[in-house]
Amino acid sequence: MQVHDKVFRPFIDAKTIQARVAELGKQIDKDYEGKRPLFIAILNGSFVFASDLFRHITIDAEISFIKLASYKGTSSTGNVITSIGMEEAVTGRHVVLLEDIIDTGKTLHAFLPEIVHRQPASLKIATFLSKPDALQYEVKADYVGFEVPNKFVLGYGLDYDGLGRNIPELYELAE
Repeated sequence: MQVHDKVFRPFIDAKTIQARVAELGKQIDKDYEGKRPLFIAILNGSFVFASDLFRHITIDAEISFIKLASYKGTSSTGNVITSIGMEEAVTGRHVVLLEDIIDTGKTLHAFLPEIVHRQPASLKIATFLSKPDALQYEVKADYVGFEVPNKFVLGYGLDYDGLGRNIPELYELAE
């Protein structure tokens, strides 16, 4: 598949993705039974994962969104930009941050102190993808859909310069 000037090949099929997201939903339901967590999805990339995961949550829960970005093209810019801020009160709440991918960890590393400062009762991270070989900041997800190698991936909410988010499976950059 070609997107802009890059060629991508199939990596993880949609059925495998959906099965794993359902498993994460069951685990989160079990861990937060009786706690009414607040899920905070980090836009833009996590919206597909957040939507699918939230539909598998059967306990009482709320969801909100914040827009953070550090990517341009196929690599991290190193700068985290907050475009849409969080308005929900998190003090005393059980918070689960939803991320599409933990790559270098820069985005969450920059954002976590803001959440911690607001004194949630607990704070956990759920990410669709984790790239342990790319990690440059100490950020650990509590719920991980898939660990992937340090390659550029596309689909299921992840884009390449704005395109590809709507692809239901995951593709990797062909080298």
